[in-house]
Amino acid sequence: MRLAERMNFLGGEGMGDVLTQVQQRRARGERVIPMHAGEPDFDTPTDIVEAAVAALRGGQTHYTPAAGIPALRQAIAEEISKTRRITVSPDQVVVAPGVKPLIFFTMAALCQPGDDVICPDPAYPFYASLANFVGAKAVSLPLTMDTGFSIDFALLEDLVTPNTRLVVVNSPSNPTGAILTRGELEALGDIVLKHDLWILSDEIYSRLVYEDSFESIASVPGMSERTVLIDGFSKTYAMTGWRLGYSVTPRELTPHITKLVLNTLSCSVAFTQPAAVEALRGSQEPVHRMIETFRRRRDRLVSGINRIPGLACLKPRGAFYAFTKVSGVDKPSLELARYLLTEAGVAVYPGAAFGSQGEGFLRLSFACSEADIDEGLERIAGALARL
Repeated sequence: MRLAERMNFLGGEGMGDVLTQVQQRRARGERVIPMHAGEPDFDTPTDIVEAAVAALRGGQTHYTPAAGIPALRQAIAEEISKTRRITVSPDQVVVAPGVKPLIFFTMAALCQPGDDVICPDPAYPFYASLANFVGAKAVSLPLTMDTGFSIDFALLEDLVTPNTRLVVVNSPSNPTGAILTRGELEALGDIVLKHDLWILSDEIYSRLVYEDSFESIASVPGMSERTVLIDGFSKTYAMTGWRLGYSVTPRELTPHITKLVLNTLSCSVAFTQPAAVEALRGSQEPVHRMIETFRRRRDRLVSGINRIPGLACLKPRGAFYAFTKVSGVDKPSLELARYLLTEAGVAVYPGAAFGSQGEGFLRLSFACSEADIDEGLERIAGALARL
């Protein structure tokens, strides 16, 4: 079969490998400690589920407007206006089945062959693969543990060329848990304004912060006109399987994102959208309880990791991952992740899945029970001791 050359740009290796092996082992009845999880291990709150059931029973099973039902776009506009301290109207909002399509549509709408997209490294791997897929070139912005995985702004400016079109920001970060401070966002804004760039700000973990208050690049003066803000319901409301994300863009860009939704997805699922309205406007108590649980698990996991010889990690300030440095082991991170799954029955993601700067790291998730954390760390320590 002859495939289009662009298919070679799609990544995901490492993550897919772990998922396949976990599924195979579970199908054989083996117990696997799920420290790879990229989703909350909580059920969707009952009021959200009931809103979807009511929508189904009320006949909301047909096409909706491509950009989302008016009630949801209004609720999102109000939420973003309040939490990001900017003025947003519903005609700036586009709803889609998850965040990934909106990352893709943003790059497809703004970038073309010859353009550069600066992507953090390590980072969610699909930023770079989708940038390359649309014909642009992903440019790595290295982030290091020595600096707390924060941006080196002198290096960022060195990477900017006349071809640079877009800079990707993910705060809180997957996989590092780092959060950009207000001062860092302002420094980033200065560079963006100086060089006439766009920002794609993936804020899917914006509610999952543990010490600091979340700040959005869109709230920096002059940046809302240059920012595509992307968020969704999957992490905050334990709605990964519902597939609902949204973008907030300058008004002139919204019709183009909507056109891409219409031409590829038609629309988001009808009965999930009233449920998303309930998520935003209903009780936030389940979210607060989940965050407190994650905070306790984070502290337990980080403390346990740093007691294991050869492992070290910083305390993540957001999201639910501990990006863990591995020393004294002569294995690439993908081989080490396979070894831990095979020999210890613990699923983790290799750092190299998140970019070249992730080599030598493992991503451990605390979206699992405290009992799983304790058992997983015990198994990992034993397996490493046998190497």
